[in-house]
Amino acid sequence: MADNAPAIVFKDVSLRFISSDGNATVALRNFNMSVARGEFVAIVGPTGCGKSTTLNMITGLLRPTVGDVTVMGKPVQGIDPRIGFVFQADAVFPWRSVINNIAAGPMFRGMAHKEAMELATQWLHRVGLGKFGNHYPHQLSGGMRKRVALAQTFINNPEILLMDEPFSALDMQTRTLMQDELLKLWSGTGGSVVFVTHDLEEAIALADRVFVLSARPGTLKRVYEIDLPRPRVTSEVRYDPQFIELSKHIWDDLRQEVVLA
Repeated sequence: MADNAPAIVFKDVSLRFISSDGNATVALRNFNMSVARGEFVAIVGPTGCGKSTTLNMITGLLRPTVGDVTVMGKPVQGIDPRIGFVFQADAVFPWRSVINNIAAGPMFRGMAHKEAMELATQWLHRVGLGKFGNHYPHQLSGGMRKRVALAQTFINNPEILLMDEPFSALDMQTRTLMQDELLKLWSGTGGSVVFVTHDLEEAIALADRVFVLSARPGTLKRVYEIDLPRPRVTSEVRYDPQFIELSKHIWDDLRQEVVLA
């Protein structure tokens, strides 16, 4: 049964935080979401609605107060090695060269040094950094460091990829390039992606479905199917009339929640 189960399921999940003074804050309420294997979903919503909280519950860093979260058909029990992460802050080791940063994951998982370095070299070229293997993170631009982060993640062949505003610190041109890079890398993996963003256009350009969360306490307001054809070039798909129409509809929903927040 687990083999045929969705990659991720939230069933009637609520999460409540208790502060040091005893006050309760409800972050999520009656939240439901199902992510199919191989599906790319984006989550949007106003600040504080629980977008990042959903990612933390998939990893097991947070447990729901009520309801169930399952990964590959089984309840979440701590960090799952099948899950990869890319967050806003680059998780690179400043004392390691680029090639050694990329090889770190496989070596931590027990791969022999020679094999890990050979695999890292392949990924170095796949993300367009073939000439920068011996550079250090401080010698790279923001976009190049993000390419290192993607290589660090994809080299481990994750079945689920969690992304929390990974490109928000980049300029618009670099951000667009990185969105295309992500789609290219993801398209050949068969993995599932949960992508949290404040950028509605980014969500539509990347995802198969967009989940709109309400103002806190966050709950699922609406799900939009993004039936734009793949493969997509994010700089071009934004001019598609269907894209523009979707943007208008989703923004109407989102604007109401932003005002409430």
